[in-house]
This record gives sequence, C-alpha cells and structure tokens, in this order.
Amino acid sequence: MYDRLVDRFMTAYLIAILPGDGTGREVMAEAQSLLDAISANSTLDFEQMVIPCGGQYYLETGEEWPQGSFEKCRDEADAILLGAIGWPEAVCDNGDLAGGQVVLGLRAGLGLYANVRPIKLYEGVRHKVHGEFQQVWAADKVNMVIVRENTEGLYHSLLHRSALKATGGTEYEPPEMSFPGMNGDVAWDPRPISRAGSERVIDFAHKLVTLRNGNPEGKKKLTCVDKSNVTRGCQLFRSIFDEKAATWENIETDHAYIDAFTMWLVRNPEWFDVVVTSNMFGDIATDLGSVLQGGMGMAASGNIGDEHAFFEPVHGSSPKHAGKNVVNPIATLNSVQMMLEWLGHRNHDDEALRVAGYIDEAVAEHILAGELLTYDLGGSASTSEVGEAIVERVIGKLS
Repeated sequence: MYDRLVDRFMTAYLIAILPGDGTGREVMAEAQSLLDAISANSTLDFEQMVIPCGGQYYLETGEEWPQGSFEKCRDEADAILLGAIGWPEAVCDNGDLAGGQVVLGLRAGLGLYANVRPIKLYEGVRHKVHGEFQQVWAADKVNMVIVRENTEGLYHSLLHRSALKATGGTEYEPPEMSFPGMNGDVAWDPRPISRAGSERVIDFAHKLVTLRNGNPEGKKKLTCVDKSNVTRGCQLFRSIFDEKAATWENIETDHAYIDAFTMWLVRNPEWFDVVVTSNMFGDIATDLGSVLQGGMGMAASGNIGDEHAFFEPVHGSSPKHAGKNVVNPIATLNSVQMMLEWLGHRNHDDEALRVAGYIDEAVAEHILAGELLTYDLGGSASTSEVGEAIVERVIGKLS
C-alpha cells in the first residue's frame, strides 16, 4: 500500500473499480458518484481505475476480465471495489460460473483471508415479514460483525482453482478417495482447515473486537462458531481459538455450534459483538444475518488480508432486476464506507476515518427520514434517487 500526495494537502488513493454484471453496474455508478463527491469536497482524492469483468464480459470477449487485471489490482490499486458478479448464461468450459476468477481469484490470490460482514440495523428500517413491512427487531439490539474465514474450508478447491486461473498457475487434481458403504456415483469436496489459516483469522477477529465499542449490551466479546462436536476441522479451529483466548485480556469469549447460533442470531442478536467462524458456516450465517438489517440490499462486506482488500455488496447481480434502476444501493455505499475505514486504519489517515463516519451518518439519516426508499424497504424510489440523496447528505457534512 502506498500514499501518493497530489499536493501537500491532499492524499490520493487509486481504487480499482470492478462493476461486474447486472445490477452490480447500477449500484457501482452510485459508489463512483460518492467517491467523486468526496474527492471534490475533502482532502481525499480518489482516482478510479475501471476494469470490466464478469459473466457478461465473458460472453462478449471470451475472457472473465482483461489480461493483466489481477496484476493491476495487486500491484497498483490501494483498494478494490466490486459491484457484483454472475450472469446465468455465462459458464466456463470447466463448469465454473464465469467471473469466479475475479472474485475467488482475488480472495485466494491476494490472501484475503477475512471476510468481514457488519450486521447493523439502522433505525427506521422495516422488514418484510409475511408480505408486510414492519419493524421486527429494535435498532439498538442489532450491531455485530461476523468474520468468516475466506480461503480454506469447503470452498478451498474452487478458490485454489480460481487463484491459479487468475495468476496463470497450473491446476492440480485432488487424490482419489473411497467412501465405504457408498455405491454408484459419488461427488465429494474436501474441507481443509489449517492451523495457520485459523490463527490468522482468529487474530484478525480479536483485533476487530478491540477497535469496536462492544455489542448492544456493552460487552466486548468474541464468539467462536463451529461444529466441533462433529467435524475434525472445527475441532482444530476451536482448539486454536481457546489457545488464543487464554492470552487475551479485557474481552469476553464464548462458543456456539452453528445450528444453535443461527437460532440465537435471530432471537437474541444483542448477545453478539464479533463472531469468528469457518468459510461455509460463515457464508450461510451472514446471509441469515442480513435479514436483521433489512435484507441483502443493506449488507456490505470486506475481503481483507494483510496487504490488500476488496469490498462489495453481497446481494449478487440480480439479473431479473438488471436495467430497471430499482435495486438498493445502500449495501454498495456502505461497502465504500468500509473501504474508507480500512484505508484510514491502514494508513493512519484521520480524514479517511472521518469521511467513513460521515457516510454511516448519512445512510442512517436517510433511512430515518423514510422519504426515498427502494422496494426492498417498502418504498418505490429508484437506485439513482437513493444514491443521489445519500451523496448530497455526505456533501453537506463535508462542506
């Protein structure tokens, strides 16, 4: 990571912009407008390096992104912002969804081992329950972060395959396996969990606890979620967590099996501050957690390693809504907020941290006003109307 000084008063960052597919392109336009507004009204300057990618690009060109794109993200960008990847008709020759090289290749190839999913409910958000929009959870009861291990576990084979494609490596074949008592066709996926991989994501989650103000009950707490009563990988993961926990001071620790955790996540979200878990369990639990926020349109994420990071909404490309200007851009704008927060901590940049706080405030104020909301929150406003309104609030705070 490097800072380039435009002049003695401005800090410049180069952001790799990957719009992707479908609605990803629409929400990315709002993110770019936000970055432009920040550049025009603060001492931060964001240069945008736009890289086409994804399934639609694959159908047009036969490539998932232009040659050299991975290297540009790795060697030039200060941070990476992704819209969404995936298009139904775009499938590679090996059966993988076109665009996987982009998302999974970046995760594995850049060592982005921590998938960070804030689950925060803004006051004024109504949830769609039984077809009706209503308040289900109190906003002051939902404020946690789930940290999901991002490069190992059940998805390791696909991640490794995508990283090899992104970096030009040679694919390997997994060993043959036999499964006593099973006949006929058998498909299987390994679930490797390593000590090194577990240690680094658990350490990351612990550091995150120290940066936060605790859960809604006022406790700084780290919860390990696993299935260590059944699987050996989880037994290793929990044993490493317990080794680490024995050395920590001033935070609480506890454990939950993934099946019980999904119940408590919905019933008692105020119990949780930071949660650390394995790859597949985190993938499932975080999507459930998005319901607490008001849906996928509110769910931002970061994929973070020691040297690099990319940020994205988690709602996907939503082909059925593409081109209609109706999807919620807030998850993407919140991903920009996460990106600024990461840049601020990484570069000791107080201005980036200040602006990140303004974005969070602007989103909260916009939702509480309740005048311009997209369909998923019970309104009828367009993507661009919501994006423009939040950008104007941010500009007002910067002025």
